[in-house]
Amino acid sequence: MNDQLPAVGPARAGLSDDVDLVVIGAGIVGLAHASLALAEGWSVVVVDRDHEAVGASVRNFGHACITAQSGDLHTMAKSSRRHLLAMAEKAGFRAAEAGAVVIARTPAELAILEELAAAREAGEVQLLDAEETSSRIGRSDAEGILGGAWLRDDLRVDPRTTVAALAAWVDAQPRGEVRWNTTALGADGASGAQGDQTVVVRTSRGTLHARRAIVCVGNDVDRLWPELAAEHQIQRCVLQMARVQMAHDEASAEPEIVPAVLTATSMLRYPAFTDMPSAQGLREQVVAAQPELLEIGANVMCTQRPDGTLLVGDSHAYSLTAAPFLDERTSQILLDEHRAVLGRDLTVIERWQGVYASSDVAPYLVRDVAPGVTVVSVTSGVGMTLSFGLAERTLAAMAPTP
Repeated sequence: MNDQLPAVGPARAGLSDDVDLVVIGAGIVGLAHASLALAEGWSVVVVDRDHEAVGASVRNFGHACITAQSGDLHTMAKSSRRHLLAMAEKAGFRAAEAGAVVIARTPAELAILEELAAAREAGEVQLLDAEETSSRIGRSDAEGILGGAWLRDDLRVDPRTTVAALAAWVDAQPRGEVRWNTTALGADGASGAQGDQTVVVRTSRGTLHARRAIVCVGNDVDRLWPELAAEHQIQRCVLQMARVQMAHDEASAEPEIVPAVLTATSMLRYPAFTDMPSAQGLREQVVAAQPELLEIGANVMCTQRPDGTLLVGDSHAYSLTAAPFLDERTSQILLDEHRAVLGRDLTVIERWQGVYASSDVAPYLVRDVAPGVTVVSVTSGVGMTLSFGLAERTLAAMAPTP
């Protein structure tokens, strides 16, 4: 990547308001761009309007869903995986090579998994029998389970701590800084007569100057560039999630579920599954047997946090503005389905609303909006999966400065 990136400016004794790169947004996508730019020797300032990350990057499952992508997204996800593992070592957060287990409870679900296993390289998708599947999700019985598959390349991080650790690492670098509670008001770029380039980023705490600015504000693209958001048809996807405690005997340890857990509704959402010949048959099955899951846009999946609790969800609803209200019926449908999948009673500890950018136009947006100013947004709910791969491409595509 070195030979494609712009040359960086001279080393600075301390970061000023004049740097090589300003990144707007300290979520996983913005920090992925910042960390890879720092690795290339750029000086980087990240600004974020909040005092800490509270957006989509901390409200998710912490699941890097590598295997369930297809085509170019699969290629990007695998690149992202490599960088995520490397940054986990540098920044001190946990990125577990735990894979994911997809549960099959009907022949239609099992058929998709068999088709995907046959389509991928050996070992990437490993078929499981009913007992192996139930064991990997912490169940003592296999009642209602026909089989499943283990997705080898998927990763798990703790969403509550990963972004904070990555931001702290960026801020600790001699050429890096994260400025919280700093709202970006706009970014303007211009090219000089000699081909030099200056970007002016106006913020609530003053003006920054840089050679490049990358805007990673997720679903808030419409706050700064409403015409671009309208062209890309960006909506806000609102989802409901919860953190739950699993019931277990006092004499036994907390059940351990190492991989992420996916179900039939997951197979209706991710492209690697929907590309399979049996996908339409599965949709018809869910429509007939559990239409309420499709009505709420369910993706019944879960991951386990280091404290043993489970992150469970989720539902999906789309609008230009995210209404703040949680629908208890939706929460109960999701919780009941998780109880059936895991074979355990679950006690809710927390509920919350997630919001991320969604578009039917494309799964991500990369657009130059002014000389030296690039808007980057993942518009498909897989920011944790694609962030570093997308950042690698964005930085590589930036033309060298003469």
